[in-house]
Amino acid sequence: MISIAKTCLRGIYSCHWNSDKTRQNRPCCWFSFLSFVSILALSWMYVCFIAFNDHTDVNDLAFEKLKTWVNWYMIVMVISAVLATYCLLLLVFGLLHFVIGEPLNLHWLHKVFLFLGLLTVTIGTAGVCIKWGKEWQTVYMSFQATAPFLHLCAVVALTLISCLVFKSYHKAQTAACKVFIMMTFMFVSAAVFLCPLAICSPCITNNLPPKPSLVGHRGAPMLAPENTMMSFRKSLECGVVAFETDVQLSKDMKPFLMHDYGKNFLQRTTDVKKKFPGRDGDAHTNFTLQELQTLNAGEWFLRTDPLQSVSSLSEEEKREADNQTVPSLSELLLMAKKHNVSLIFDLKNENNSTGFHNSDSYYTTDTIKKSGISPDKIWWLPREHRHNVRNISPGFKQVYNVVTEMNADGGSFLNLKYSSLSAHKISELRGKNVSVNLWVVNERWLFSLLWCSGASSVTTNACHIFKNMSKPDWHLEPNKYMGIWISTDVISLLLMFGLFLWQRKRNRVSRRNRGERGEGRGVLLLQR
Repeated sequence: MISIAKTCLRGIYSCHWNSDKTRQNRPCCWFSFLSFVSILALSWMYVCFIAFNDHTDVNDLAFEKLKTWVNWYMIVMVISAVLATYCLLLLVFGLLHFVIGEPLNLHWLHKVFLFLGLLTVTIGTAGVCIKWGKEWQTVYMSFQATAPFLHLCAVVALTLISCLVFKSYHKAQTAACKVFIMMTFMFVSAAVFLCPLAICSPCITNNLPPKPSLVGHRGAPMLAPENTMMSFRKSLECGVVAFETDVQLSKDMKPFLMHDYGKNFLQRTTDVKKKFPGRDGDAHTNFTLQELQTLNAGEWFLRTDPLQSVSSLSEEEKREADNQTVPSLSELLLMAKKHNVSLIFDLKNENNSTGFHNSDSYYTTDTIKKSGISPDKIWWLPREHRHNVRNISPGFKQVYNVVTEMNADGGSFLNLKYSSLSAHKISELRGKNVSVNLWVVNERWLFSLLWCSGASSVTTNACHIFKNMSKPDWHLEPNKYMGIWISTDVISLLLMFGLFLWQRKRNRVSRRNRGERGEGRGVLLLQR
């Protein structure tokens, strides 16, 4: 059985199914390269997992360039997972080779794949830096949520690897080599054992803030087509305190709901090519509200499944989704008024207007006033004509996306991307009675982190997931975390000490056996 296992390991790692004691040039260099690429592949997989919260940004950008919907981010995720799995398995096989004393003869095909893997990770990292640079802040934030668990994994890995380190130490022929091995290992161990001193997570606290309220991002786009009445109705079922949407003006100056803007603004979410051939590249000013409401705004959702959620819908819900159209702002205001829900929105084309009375702000404010909704239910975000709007509708809650602008206006409501503020800054603002709404939060780990940080509310695609969370995914009191940290380190140290003694005893037995065999051969030679 052991012989079969050795043969399999040798065949996978070096493609030599028969025993081959010949050694390649610099096998340790290739093993080091394998270790390096494995760490990079695993790190890249971590980045992809963390950035999944914003994966729709990648797919939307790709659609904008290619005019064809493909879930590119999922393709990247699959490639990253395959690469990380391949590298880690190959690394494990290499370590097993070392344990059983087989030569580390990495096959040339594996070398080619490793170079391709390194190239893939390099291109991916460069792409994030060039096109998606702000995502590194999300990765940095993620360590506040994952660092305690990464520390535990590092301690376990260090404990396992220590067996190989001690084996190398006892086999070393010179004192200098022994000192180098042990000093390096002790330095790495100290860094791993003491790294919790540098961990600062808002989820390690004695006082857990209240759960953030939920704001439906374009409604509930995981349960229905975005910016449709079905989507907003679904978000009501999640208990949202506000609808978030995007407002544009039609040719006849009627506000309607649509996220995409500019030319081709209808291509992604409607059947404009079918209903109005040759007009799919027109801007919003070329369509009346009546024309817009003849479009199907739901079929694309069932066909492309943009958030991988269509399978959770019932057949009745799918039929309802397939029958959605482009809603007017008046329809949404009526729903918000009926259910006592607030409304926050972007004006997608406000920068194109000249003068307040010709602006999107003017016509939108006029529509809001005619709806009869309570003014305090409007969270006014657009900044271009804020002072004019405040003069004619002083009851609107003014919401800001720049802290200095809010302070200058004496405001008390911020709406920012979730990565714009540190946990300390959020806590500081909440201490000053400033409401902090953060967008767009779709993953449980991120919602939990912002919960611990004290955010007032979050704008989300996943309201149906967050509504059932009664507590963050994890939350520890400092004393309890310190107890776990110290206990883990002590257990690891004891296991390492045991492994060191076991390897020393094993090495002495091996030397004694080699000496006895040498003496036996010497006696035989004398007898002959």
